[in-house]
Amino acid sequence: MSKVLLVNGSPHISGNTSEALNIVELQLHKAGISTEWFQIGGSPVRGCQGCSRCVETHRCVYKDDRCNELIEKMLDADGVIIGSPVYFAGINGALSALLDRTFFAASNYGQLFRGKPAAAVVSVWREGGSTAADRLNRYFTFAQMPIISSDYWNVYMGKNDSYGKAVLETLGKNFADAMRMIYE
Repeated sequence: MSKVLLVNGSPHISGNTSEALNIVELQLHKAGISTEWFQIGGSPVRGCQGCSRCVETHRCVYKDDRCNELIEKMLDADGVIIGSPVYFAGINGALSALLDRTFFAASNYGQLFRGKPAAAVVSVWREGGSTAADRLNRYFTFAQMPIISSDYWNVYMGKNDSYGKAVLETLGKNFADAMRMIYE
């Protein structure tokens, strides 16, 4: 059975980003795909220092946050969906710092995530959704991960966003289809 890692880039366990990922997760479960969650939480995250000590190990030399744990979870998964809240026209700053290090260490010198399907999901109040989704997709492009899309931008504005919910449901179905094509 295939497994998709759902990364909640919000410090809030039950916020809008989690809700958006839950919509996608429901479609994955309907298709028989299991999921695992990685919650970034509110713990401090170090930014990349550009030390390049990850060249040989493909892991970050700093072990005081969850960067290497995320690398291992992504390696264990067959696909990855990363969700982020938009606080100021882009992805959450802590998530950005964590993903910079994760993708630099695992993809810059080894392309460890190559071929794993990926998707970005963002939750917004008003603006910045497409900018944030684009930022997340750049990580996937750099890592040679096929980006799975919906029929519109994967932006969710909360409980009353019926259109956003439909977009995320389509994303979940498309992601499940891609998983079948790649792994079956």
